[in-house]
Amino acid sequence: MPLAKLATKIMLGKTLEGLKFTKEIRTDYYAVKESVFPFVRFAGVDAVLGPEMKSTGEVMGIDSTFGVAYAKSQIAAGQKLPIKGNVFISVKNQDKRNIVFIAKKLADLGFKIMATSGTAQGLKNNDIDVRVLPKLHEGRPNIIDLLKDGKVDLIINTPVGKITKEDEARIRASAILYDVSLVTTISGAQATVNGIETLIKKKAFSVTPLQEYHKKIKDSKTKIPRHKDPRVRQRRKK
Repeated sequence: MPLAKLATKIMLGKTLEGLKFTKEIRTDYYAVKESVFPFVRFAGVDAVLGPEMKSTGEVMGIDSTFGVAYAKSQIAAGQKLPIKGNVFISVKNQDKRNIVFIAKKLADLGFKIMATSGTAQGLKNNDIDVRVLPKLHEGRPNIIDLLKDGKVDLIINTPVGKITKEDEARIRASAILYDVSLVTTISGAQATVNGIETLIKKKAFSVTPLQEYHKKIKDSKTKIPRHKDPRVRQRRKK
C-alpha cells in the first residue's frame, strides 16, 4: 500500500473514500522494517536516536509470526540476537518497572543478568538473580572491562534524556566498538526478547521471495468467495 502517495493526494484535497481506502488491510504475516545505522564507522559515537536522519538504509523481515519477522529484520540489518550468554541492563527510573518482565523473561531463557546498583535493586526486589556491577567511576571490573573481555552478549540501556550521562554514552559507544547488540528503548527490548525467544525455540526459519507474498495478496483479491461463485449456485440448484 503506497501510504506516502495516498497521503500526498489527501493533502491535495482527495478523501479516503474517494481513494477507496477506508478499511484496515489485514494480512497473514508480519512485516518488520529496520533501519541500518553506520555507527560502527564512527569511533566513539553515541548510538542514541533522535530526530536527526542517521540511517543509511532500511531492511525488512517478513514471516507469519512477529518473533521470526523481527529476528529476520535484525539479522538483515547486521544486528546480532544472542541465544545465550550475559545481558547487561541499566535503565532510567521511568523504565525500572517495565524492565522487570523483560529481565525475568531473559533469565527464564537462560541468560545471566548483570546491572548497575539502581537497576539491580529493582530486579532483586522481584526475585530476579542479578550480578551487580560497579559504575564506571566506582571500581573494576565494570561493564566496559567485561565488554573488552567478550563477556557481554546484549546491552539494554535507556538514556536519560537528550543530554545523557557520560557513563551511559561511554557504555553505548563501547557496545558499538566491541560489536555487542545494543537496545536503547523498552519497546525495542520487548521486541528483542520476542525475537530471541523465537530463535531459541524455532532453531531455524525459511526465506520466501517477496514476489511470493505479492502473488498471495493478488490471488486473495481475485479469488471468488465460495458463496458468490455461480458454479457453486448451479450445483446447488441441481
